Amino acid sequence: MEVRKTNIEGVYVIEPKVFGDNRGYFFESFNAKDFASKTGLNVNFVQDNESKSCYGVVRGLHMQRPPYAQSKLVRVVKGSVLDVAVDLRTGSPTYGHYVAQELTEDNHLQFFIPKGFAHGFSVLSDEVIFQYKCDEFYEPSSEDAIAWDDPTLNIDWQVPVDKIILSEKDKHHQRFNEFISPF
Repeated sequence: MEVRKTNIEGVYVIEPKVFGDNRGYFFESFNAKDFASKTGLNVNFVQDNESKSCYGVVRGLHMQRPPYAQSKLVRVVKGSVLDVAVDLRTGSPTYGHYVAQELTEDNHLQFFIPKGFAHGFSVLSDEVIFQYKCDEFYEPSSEDAIAWDDPTLNIDWQVPVDKIILSEKDKHHQRFNEFISPF
């Protein structure tokens, strides 16, 4: 696997080595030893999740507060998304900045988002199947979020606003300037 740093410390784009032939392809989607040697991080993933969404869905910007904060390794199995990580680490030189990466079934890229970030994605294809690994179990009592359309963050989700589909919960999250970071 190739591991690339982003412009925000701790967030990585991971490109697996894909072996293809007339039968299809094969790749190792995660290898703890390679990941640790290339990032310096020993992450113990404990939960895998999968979601299916249609074009225009925006999920986010979600996080879990400590002590249940999660690091995530995300990827697309089918379709394409714009994946976004927002730095919520107080004292970080990139606090309040975000990094975005297009993940597709064809590019096989993965995005590693460490603890201390809000995470979200928008669906750019007709349908997407999205998978992610977490290093902490989901804990509803620690759930938190920031509004997907926060004017301070000013994220371009690459979907026209009139085409965006949100869950009822994602329609009512706090603004970034109201958020008090626990990170």
